[in-house]
Amino acid sequence: MRKEIDSPCVKTCVVHPTERICVGCLRTLDEIARWSKMSPEERAEITAALPDRAPRLRTRRGGRAARLKD
Repeated sequence: MRKEIDSPCVKTCVVHPTERICVGCLRTLDEIARWSKMSPEERAEITAALPDRAPRLRTRRGGRAARLKD
């Protein structure tokens, strides 16, 4: 058995329209595509950076607040 960092995929594969990252695992499309070819060090680096990306998806793009601006 190979010692590798598991994929952070949670099977919620939807790309955020403006941030261009997966709303499930927070990886970019490039990171997802290259995951199986990355070294364990690269995977660990990306995995460590994922929590910092979560706030990028918490800001709302519209809704009531956006409508009231006008």
